[in-house]
Amino acid sequence: MAIALAVLLGAGTPATLLPVSAASAEEVGPVTKLPIPRFVSIKTSQTNVRRGPSTTHRIDWVFRHQGMPVIVTGEYGHWRRIVDRDGIGGWVHYALLSGLRTVIVDEDEVPIRAKPDPDAKIRARAEKGVIAKLGECEADWCEIRAGGYRGWVEAQSLWGLRLEDDAAVAAATAAGG
Repeated sequence: MAIALAVLLGAGTPATLLPVSAASAEEVGPVTKLPIPRFVSIKTSQTNVRRGPSTTHRIDWVFRHQGMPVIVTGEYGHWRRIVDRDGIGGWVHYALLSGLRTVIVDEDEVPIRAKPDPDAKIRARAEKGVIAKLGECEADWCEIRAGGYRGWVEAQSLWGLRLEDDAAVAAATAAGG
């Protein structure tokens, strides 16, 4: 019997990603020299997202879900401009971000399978909105860990894998993000 994994994404919790153009995919951050844009995750259970890159800028909202995947679209000193899967962005201090790769289940009742095979045994089912740690990916399958379960899901049911496929990245890039 499969067990459902659930997470509540409270109202006002933004989550967005934007598609990246080929030109922007080759850019690197002026501070870290890491690719811009790139996926990271929220490190803490309460992360202030500010209007600009300093503590003197107003807090626009607060992320309350540790592990939430976001995209870094810019860097300034110790600050990183991010966007979530809904395309909503702002500035976060780098210490509040992690390089740990996570994903969000983007479809209802996604089967978590024992192997990367559509006929493999179902270990659990993940509900839409579940945040999971990302393992390896092969072909159209990715290994995830969430709620004490580990298994394989079809990559198309996850958000946070490919920048070039994401509308949030495209919107942020078009807006000069």
